[in-house]
Amino acid sequence: MKLGSPPAFLLNAAAVYGTAAGYCLSASLLSIINKWAVMRFPFPGSLTALQYATSALAVFLLGPGGAGLLDHDPLRAATLLRFIPAALCYYMSLFTNSELLLHANVDTFIVFRSAVPLLVAVGDTLFLRQPWPLPRTWAALALILGGAAAYVATDSHFELHAYGWAMAYLASMAVDFVYIKHVVMTVGLGTWGLVLYNNFEALLLYPVELLVTGEGSAAVASFRGGAAVAGVAAVEWRSLGTWLPVVLSCAFGLSISFFGFACRKNISATSFTVLGVVNKLLTVVINLVVWDRHASLAGTIALLTCIGGGIAYQQSLEKRPPPLDDQDPEEEETDTDQEEKKPLNPQENSLDVELGETRSTIDQSDK
Repeated sequence: MKLGSPPAFLLNAAAVYGTAAGYCLSASLLSIINKWAVMRFPFPGSLTALQYATSALAVFLLGPGGAGLLDHDPLRAATLLRFIPAALCYYMSLFTNSELLLHANVDTFIVFRSAVPLLVAVGDTLFLRQPWPLPRTWAALALILGGAAAYVATDSHFELHAYGWAMAYLASMAVDFVYIKHVVMTVGLGTWGLVLYNNFEALLLYPVELLVTGEGSAAVASFRGGAAVAGVAAVEWRSLGTWLPVVLSCAFGLSISFFGFACRKNISATSFTVLGVVNKLLTVVINLVVWDRHASLAGTIALLTCIGGGIAYQQSLEKRPPPLDDQDPEEEETDTDQEEKKPLNPQENSLDVELGETRSTIDQSDK
């Protein structure tokens, strides 16, 4: 009996499970790899610029003008000008992400990443005309806040400087999420077009960051002197151990973009949310195994409480009422009309990138 090709449903299942596995692997390892990268290459602005360049160049090379494997919107001056605020928000969120990983452990990053919905829930209502959260959503947000407070209270590695970057990261992520969602709703770009514009314009901001922070001078001095300079640890510029994590950071940033968008296409928003939770738990486990500087048992429990609050928060959004639109309450609507007026689901449309989960993906919202 001659064996034929595998049934189509088996091929589809293999594709779905393969992309899900790729996304889990990329997202769970990305924070660990970013932490490793900034420890060996302590220049967060330059690291994020390399990530922007990798993602933007990959979209160019794989787009219509290159291999033709994906389609993206062309770069237009008018759209570039409209996108500047979004690129600035994106740049600040990824830069503060890298600074936080440089000055704090991965557990602290996960706690503050989990706390982002606290501010996004308010921003959605004030700026995107979403209704105020339901009581169950407020309860989930309270659980996240309680877990974050417990983590800070039990953090034996508490440093004011590190928590300053944590608060800056929290604020920039919240603004980024709300504004990027507004951009998605109004700018009219496709998925890969958003990735291209976001990373290309953020890369253009890199010289400004060098001047403002003085990172460029510190990097040049470190390269010439080979020793610790201006509070920056010595960098072995010619060592594979320095550049390997940097290359992996850029590669995994691009990987999470690809697998994240592939997952969004092939699985439901609820399934994507579950994957996001699995990613965080895997990150916690890997962090406990790899690093010796992590949270205590009480801090880990507080961290898991934040993740649990995040699960409850995402589930509560599934029954969220429609946006506050001006419509006749007595008007009959077809099923199609109701589907078109459905609010943007934060899991499906808020652009997050598990950046830190570095958002070289414009949103991998498990973000």
